[in-house]
Amino acid sequence: MKLTLKIWRQENAKAKGAMKTYPIDGIEGDMSFLEMLDVLNEELINKGEVPVEFDHDCREGICGSCSLQINGEPHGPDRLVTTCQLHMRKFNDGDTIVIEPFRATAFPVVTDLIVDRTAFDRIQHAGGYISVNTSGNTIDANSIPVNKHDADDSFNAATCIGCGACVAACKNASAMLFTSAKVSQYALLPQGQVEAVERVENMVRQMDLEGFGNCTNTGACEIECPKGISLENIARMNREYLSATSKG
Repeated sequence: MKLTLKIWRQENAKAKGAMKTYPIDGIEGDMSFLEMLDVLNEELINKGEVPVEFDHDCREGICGSCSLQINGEPHGPDRLVTTCQLHMRKFNDGDTIVIEPFRATAFPVVTDLIVDRTAFDRIQHAGGYISVNTSGNTIDANSIPVNKHDADDSFNAATCIGCGACVAACKNASAMLFTSAKVSQYALLPQGQVEAVERVENMVRQMDLEGFGNCTNTGACEIECPKGISLENIARMNREYLSATSKG
């Protein structure tokens, strides 16, 4: 395939960025989107030009670092995949592809297509954990029975990889889906009840401090989420927050 790539280039966080056009040829449908960018960067390096910087790690759809806005969609035109799982067969010969970083005040651009998503880490640090005494007489598994439906819902919430697609998809740049997934995975389990009140209050407070917007109730976050995190988690977090604040 021959393609035209329009890519956001920005030298650093303080520099003024701009779109730059790159023609590329010889792209095969079985290539992943990141492999296509690798081909482009190899060409740029051979020409003595600065390669396009983008985030990646596992390239297996697990780490969430390959977050790109492709033709206006987080992770591109496919569903339930990350950018590294997106294949070039989703595009046609002669297509123009616009590639940008995720846009949100809480996700400042570092360089080119890389954004700073440590705001998510700070939300997680505010309450996304349980305190367990693991010293002494440890056991292989917890002996508290857990309802199967609750366990399944908790595991489903825990599949969130923190990529930020929900934020990029939301016109208010809301982090409600991410935060609610991290709240839900503990709210559904008995081990998470001890710190339930502090958890939801602290995580929601930190989410607001980071500058994320309010939920739009449009559902774009769930549609664009590569792991299909359900909007039900937002409803659950709202209930948890109401309960926590009612208790004073």
